[in-house]
Amino acid sequence: MTGIAQFLFAEAELLDTGTYDAWLDLFTEDARYWVPAYPEQTDAINEVSLYYEDLTLMLARIGRLRHPRAIGLPVRTSHVIGNVAPHGRTQDGALIVRSRFQMIEFMGDTQRLYGGSVTHHLVADGESWKIRLKRVDLVNAGGIFDLLQGFF
Repeated sequence: MTGIAQFLFAEAELLDTGTYDAWLDLFTEDARYWVPAYPEQTDAINEVSLYYEDLTLMLARIGRLRHPRAIGLPVRTSHVIGNVAPHGRTQDGALIVRSRFQMIEFMGDTQRLYGGSVTHHLVADGESWKIRLKRVDLVNAGGIFDLLQGFF
């Protein structure tokens, strides 16, 4: 599990340093980044989500984050990852890993705190891993949010 935890720590570091191209390289071509709108949501297609993105949409959001005239930007974050534990495999063999996170985000003049759990579906890639699915379940899912910009 140490290698998987190190992989998740490295992913968080890429987000915190704004190294988005390298972060996107961690994902498979068919990857999805999902942040459900409410607890226990099971359908990202037919129900509204805070985020449900493929690589193209993730890249578009990164473009907005990098735009020199973006309001309130840059977004600075600090992620803390913990409680990394395996939770079986998907039907096609991807490793399911759950973890907890806290993220401080600073944008404009505002600092916000987010927290929750993350479920990664990881597929082997040589000596490392690729992310097929990253699902972020926020503690305050179902609540009211200000503008969300960055990645959890």
